[in-house]
Amino acid sequence: MTTGDELLALQSLARAYGVETEYRDNEGRRQQASPEALLAVLKALGAPVEKLQDIPAARRQRRLSYWAETLEPVVVAWDGLPAVVDLRLASDRASGRVGCRLELDTGTVREWMVDLSQLPTLHEATVEDTVYTAKSLTVSESLPVGYHRLTVEMPGQPAQCLVISAPAMAYSLFEESAHDAWGGFLPLYALQSEKSWGCGDFSDLEMLTDWLHGLGGSIVATLPFLASYLDRPCDPSPYTPVSRLFWNELYIDVNRVPEMARCPEAVALAESAEYGNEIEVLCGTRVVDYRRVMALKRAVLERLARSLNPGSGERYEAFQSFLKMKDGVLDYARFRGTVEARGEVWREWPESLRNGRLGENDGAREAEHYHAYVQWVADGQLARVSEHARSKGVRLYLDLPLGVHPDGYDTWREGGLFVSGVAAGAPPDALFHEGQDWGFPPLHPHKLRSQGYRYAIGYLEHHMKYADVLRIDHVMGLHHLFWVPEGMEAKEGVYVRYPAEEMYAILSVESHKHRCLVVGENLGTVPAYVNETMAQHGVHGLYVTQYEVSPDPNWRLREVPATSVASLNTHDMPPFAAFWEGREIERWQALGLISEAEARGRIEARHAAKRNLARLLIERGYLRGDPGDVRHVLEACLSFLGESPAHVLLINLEDLWLETEQQNVPGVVEEHPNWQRKARHDFETFSRMPEVVEMLRRVDQARRRQRHG
Repeated sequence: MTTGDELLALQSLARAYGVETEYRDNEGRRQQASPEALLAVLKALGAPVEKLQDIPAARRQRRLSYWAETLEPVVVAWDGLPAVVDLRLASDRASGRVGCRLELDTGTVREWMVDLSQLPTLHEATVEDTVYTAKSLTVSESLPVGYHRLTVEMPGQPAQCLVISAPAMAYSLFEESAHDAWGGFLPLYALQSEKSWGCGDFSDLEMLTDWLHGLGGSIVATLPFLASYLDRPCDPSPYTPVSRLFWNELYIDVNRVPEMARCPEAVALAESAEYGNEIEVLCGTRVVDYRRVMALKRAVLERLARSLNPGSGERYEAFQSFLKMKDGVLDYARFRGTVEARGEVWREWPESLRNGRLGENDGAREAEHYHAYVQWVADGQLARVSEHARSKGVRLYLDLPLGVHPDGYDTWREGGLFVSGVAAGAPPDALFHEGQDWGFPPLHPHKLRSQGYRYAIGYLEHHMKYADVLRIDHVMGLHHLFWVPEGMEAKEGVYVRYPAEEMYAILSVESHKHRCLVVGENLGTVPAYVNETMAQHGVHGLYVTQYEVSPDPNWRLREVPATSVASLNTHDMPPFAAFWEGREIERWQALGLISEAEARGRIEARHAAKRNLARLLIERGYLRGDPGDVRHVLEACLSFLGESPAHVLLINLEDLWLETEQQNVPGVVEEHPNWQRKARHDFETFSRMPEVVEMLRRVDQARRRQRHG
């Protein structure tokens, strides 16, 4: 039994580590974290606590470590203003002159002297019989956008911090008079053409770009295509990648690799009758068979990799240049080779191999070369897609997943940056009454700061060099993330805070560096302050019509914000026709996620919501046909969104042929082919379907009308 005083002390320690002791659920009710969950999360964060009796000593240590740190690891300076840094000093060291050195990321160095006694005092504290003083140091000169290193030459031990100088607003693609962008969305694995090998590839993405451009579109959006395990283990989910720093070689168009022109062995294999038969079978399946598709491509790509040697001229030199320029690619390749050579994930390796370092002989050399080679090829093909799209004024819209595979490269390479003993998840809501455990480890907020956000900057650069728009999955994770302790139920998790100001500063710096619009996925139970902060920093939110409708008889459709990406649905939601028919409610009941009584109630609510939506569309003049005809309602909804002030309108292409199957059913693993279902029609078919082409032309006209008022 926890006493009242013990609970208060535990909650105080939790807050000192950025752990929230309570939260409000989706119905606004206050939920308090249990002592057991708080202890488990504190331990995962590195607090020296095993039991309640350890709390007093842990609180003293936390306070002492705070004051013993002369500078915060990171400080933000907005809009070129001077940086203001807190200096925490023992009182006997709070006077005298010290040197300051500011090294800009351009290489320029600025140096000056400071009299500590002349700095403003913020406050004082006594810790373990030592009096500490906090003083304010201002870097008086304005700073260019970027990451700069400040050093204060304190006696005995220089203190350093990263100064992030960032525009307050992230980069915007749009002028006030040009809010008419629209585009199409389709997962790349689901996009298949006559030339595909069982799933979409980068050439198919380029073809989709050209087609949308021909209809007036200027955005092409898809799901993440980051590196994945596609053999043993096999986890094709785009939201649990092996790494957020490398691409998935599954999407390479083998026939467009230049080595094919001088590797007869690879050509013979790719053109063999056996291969032709296998490709025909894989193209005929309704779902992507990732293992078989990857096995086909790998056999050819391995031969192409072997054919690249010092005698290959410019191609070999370009490959060597890529290896030097792409940070960590050889390390990544060695990791993948070691996983394959040992036949086990890294957490099962001997302790000597689990520390984020591998020797040259720890993996299979040929596999290492293969993985380095395919990263080069994939990067080159994606670069081609991006350059081709930009040449036509089309913007590539990519997606940054929240997490990574627990057995992947990033969790191995970055070591303590990912927190063991807990998993990211979500608290209970209207559908998931027991909460959600997403199974991947969260990032450690304090260690992320201590490394100067090197990892975060790396994965943003990796995406933004080719993306003109980048969607941040679960943007609330910039502020706080729900942690579920190992061995506990998902509903017992607690929220842990992240340094949001610093995360937004990095997003802003990178968005301006790469001229990339930032979009935050802000659906569901999102505190008001998250949306307010997004607006303050120019991060676009989502406006999803199916999320907006309500059965409330007094409901009125919320106006579409200008700074939003508008759509009918998302990849985690049913297509519009399925939503209109209530298909997902039937599926939830069949899967046992809701009871029969709940299903009846939801169906009744859906009918009321449909009536409300149809009435509004009729009142505004968008719905002129039969309100019971789903195609008429779909057309009216797209016209409404098309004439809205939203900066971007995204259209799920599957909606245009009234698809009813979902790409992903959240919370379901075995019962639904998540991340596997191909589009019902291949590109050559749907690109010529009159109902598809005509609808997109109407959307283009609506967007043009919006632009001209």
